[in-house]
Amino acid sequence: MRVDSEWVQVALLTFDLIGTFVFALSGGVLAVRKQLDLFGVLVLACAAAVSGGIVRDVLIGAHPPASLADWRYLVVAMAAGLVTFRWHGVIERLRNPVQLFDAAGLALFAVLGTGKALAFGLSPFAAMLLGIITGIGGGIARDLLVVRTPVVLQQTELYAMAALVGSGIVALAAAFHLPQHPAMVLGALACFGLRFMSIRRGWKLPVAGGSDGR
Repeated sequence: MRVDSEWVQVALLTFDLIGTFVFALSGGVLAVRKQLDLFGVLVLACAAAVSGGIVRDVLIGAHPPASLADWRYLVVAMAAGLVTFRWHGVIERLRNPVQLFDAAGLALFAVLGTGKALAFGLSPFAAMLLGIITGIGGGIARDLLVVRTPVVLQQTELYAMAALVGSGIVALAAAFHLPQHPAMVLGALACFGLRFMSIRRGWKLPVAGGSDGR
């Protein structure tokens, strides 16, 4: 049992670092597009990668926040920033790189944030809310730093709703005492799938009154 628990902790840390890396890539790519210097790229990469997790940890009383207590988070974020700064041409040739990296980070952070909140004894509903905050916090910080309307507030995007679905699946599994790790995989896939379809197919939430006012 102890070996299984250690393996789970290693797996969760690995996925958390992967989420940190891909979110940092989204921040770095946006910084390059805004023609920031190396320092600006690193700042935006770190802001995108760790802001949501810091807010989550402060709210659940995990002090100091994991991204500040564990050097690996900031190192991974800065490494992603350096990769983007050096090879941004390669990354830019990918289709919609900022949005796709952001979608992957959103999915990973939403479910991992929910799982961490549950581990700290929060109710499934509260854990779901913190999962959403974990998922969208980095993107909001990234966009505000370059004076861009945060993606989460744009009516053309399924963003917070995708995080809600992903974290909601994990929270429902906890409420019904179902296995958490399969639920986290399912939640991450559902979140990424919704966000991806929003990017590729234009899926979005309805607007009050519709575009023609009806």
